[in-house]
Amino acid sequence: MTEESTPWASTPGTGTLPPPKARDQVTIKMPAEGAYLSVLRTATAGLAARLDFTLDEIEDLRIAVDEACAMLLAQAEAGTSLECDFTLSPDTMTIAVSAESTLGRPPAKDTFAWTVLSALAGSVDSHVGPGDRVTIVLRKSRGHAGSG
Repeated sequence: MTEESTPWASTPGTGTLPPPKARDQVTIKMPAEGAYLSVLRTATAGLAARLDFTLDEIEDLRIAVDEACAMLLAQAEAGTSLECDFTLSPDTMTIAVSAESTLGRPPAKDTFAWTVLSALAGSVDSHVGPGDRVTIVLRKSRGHAGSG
């Protein structure tokens, strides 16, 4: 693969990444263990920076991803994977974090942790399926604090 053919290659002559297409998709799959969360925080920050999110918005997303993962890891089935799908639009990032669950139910939405997550990410939802896989979906738009 040449540098020009890789999706992460810089725009020739500029040294910067090209703006995201209408819907770029990035997926990261790793062991469902807390030791790996720094990888997701770093990826979140890098992708949000690519969308020109402010430093405050980037930090909010890093914390939100960390919190969503903590909710999932608390009920993750031992030896399974944590999967994080990032969907990038020109001014919005959607992050879907999922893991196989021992409980098979989404996190409670009437908790302090869920309130904090909603404040950080803008829009937050969750669902179960297929099987006992629990997914938390975060959506944040650039320049719109607290809205998704």
